[in-house]
Amino acid sequence: MKKLIVFFLACLNFACDTEINPTLNPAAEVMVVDAWLNDKNETQKIFLTISQPYFDQSSPEMVEGASVSVKDLSSGETITFVETDAYYGWEPGDEEFLVVGHQYQLLLEVDGKAYTANAGLGEVPEVDSVQYTYNPKDINFKEPYFTAEFMASDIPGRGDAYWIKAWKNEVYLSKPSEINIAFDAGFSSTQTMDGVLFNQIIRKDFVNPWDENPEKENSLLPPYVVGDSLYLEIHSIDPMAFEFLSGVILQTNRPGGFSELFATPLSNVISNIYPVSEESSTKVQGFFNVSAVTSGGGKLTAAIAEAAMNAAED
Repeated sequence: MKKLIVFFLACLNFACDTEINPTLNPAAEVMVVDAWLNDKNETQKIFLTISQPYFDQSSPEMVEGASVSVKDLSSGETITFVETDAYYGWEPGDEEFLVVGHQYQLLLEVDGKAYTANAGLGEVPEVDSVQYTYNPKDINFKEPYFTAEFMASDIPGRGDAYWIKAWKNEVYLSKPSEINIAFDAGFSSTQTMDGVLFNQIIRKDFVNPWDENPEKENSLLPPYVVGDSLYLEIHSIDPMAFEFLSGVILQTNRPGGFSELFATPLSNVISNIYPVSEESSTKVQGFFNVSAVTSGGGKLTAAIAEAAMNAAED
């Protein structure tokens, strides 16, 4: 029996250390739609590209010559996106197009084939404040450290969804583990957290970068030190966009290592882009969403750091 166990462990070790390079058939090319619009006074961009192999690190090929527009289904107004070298764009200027409570429709025509997608513009709460907390040293931090937290509450009424984006020192926190979404004030539509302060994990954990310290093994860099700043935006998103981003998190925030053997297989996430007719049945991936945006931020000054230290000692 002992010989059998040793043989099994030897096989397992050999399997984990052996590199294989399977020959895979090329995947069919599909059009990818990246249409995330917001009510900020900045160029609104819609990207149409062609999918490419996973290991191809070059820039995706842009789909040229498309007709791209967005229609306000509530007012009937339509805006046209103009083709550039990299995207299809629209300049809002003083014109207000996105209105909370309205429904919008994306209209695409590519090589005579038409596609469409719908999304609603929901309300978004204000960012009340950004606060910093002094924390004693622990297993991950060899010295005391500061963490940041934003304060905001869900809009009353069930069914709101949000995407909270954060920037430390003007650098976007873009890792898969830092995608921060909320349904009402919680993590899913099954929770009953309506009209209250966002869950603490949403307010705190995702706006603090938990980066490994390259100079100290098994420890992390302090999320914030005196002089650092946090800026964040809350984007209202369509409930289906919440499901889309949940899928993105599942597919991109992979555990790695041995546990990856038991992880959910990679697959395309949901899309709300559909062909208008059967003749337009070419595969399409991507998403269309419209967002209202609020923002806030704050800098960890020496005075704020001292006040946070005094509060921790009380």
